[in-house]
Amino acid sequence: MKYKYPSVLTIAGSDSGGGAGIQADLKTFSALGCYGTSAITAITVQNTLGVKATHGIPPEIVYGQIKAVMEDIRPAAIKLGMVHSAEVAIAIAEILADYRDTPVIFDPVMAATSGEKLSSDDTIALFKTRLFPLMTLITPNLDEAEVLTLERINNPEQMSKAAKTLLKTGCNAVLIKGGHLKGDKVFDIYHDLAGNGRSFESEFLETRNLHGTGCTLSSAIAAYITLGYSLTTAIEKARKYVFNAIKYGAAVKTGAGNGPLNHFFNPSIAIRQKLS
Repeated sequence: MKYKYPSVLTIAGSDSGGGAGIQADLKTFSALGCYGTSAITAITVQNTLGVKATHGIPPEIVYGQIKAVMEDIRPAAIKLGMVHSAEVAIAIAEILADYRDTPVIFDPVMAATSGEKLSSDDTIALFKTRLFPLMTLITPNLDEAEVLTLERINNPEQMSKAAKTLLKTGCNAVLIKGGHLKGDKVFDIYHDLAGNGRSFESEFLETRNLHGTGCTLSSAIAAYITLGYSLTTAIEKARKYVFNAIKYGAAVKTGAGNGPLNHFFNPSIAIRQKLS
């Protein structure tokens, strides 16, 4: 009897520190039982203290990586992350337009956790006109949603308004992540073109080990879609996975700055290895 791995493709930048981007995506796919493939858009020189340099991959090579995977391994879902240039954005839009039946989850990365800008202004403008209309779901955080809507967002009501504004770009659904809001709870707000709206809620965890949270969430959503779950159920399960990855990585010391999540969390191991 022959079997086939449930496969997922990530189109994103490489993080030499291993906490975000391609590295976080592939760890997430593996942790959730999927076979991860990748198309690298840029190489970053970074660690937990920040991004020191970025080297973009030529658009024809990005296009070629995606096409090679789609023609052979054919993932059931795609996660899209860092798109650093307008040329690469156009190349990605052109190839994804040929595979409209494949769900795409887009985490519109614009800056690193440490604050460094990762996408140019003209690239961000293309997000709305060329990429969003092809997306099954976009997952901006509060800062990214403010840039995209040109509106201040300080509470769940404003998050809901911003999500509805972003739906006008043609994407199927929007999940605005509220992790940057102060409070005991984290609220993520969901809206889709079918008129469905929902608030996802979880406990706020105090930790510096949050590098790659957005990458991990979007790749987990793509993985759960690959495993056959509906979009909202995939979001729900992905949020739970990220919560535990944060929880069981909160006490782990990796680097001197913003540490990563524990993608392969095992509660018994995490507790046994907890720093004194």
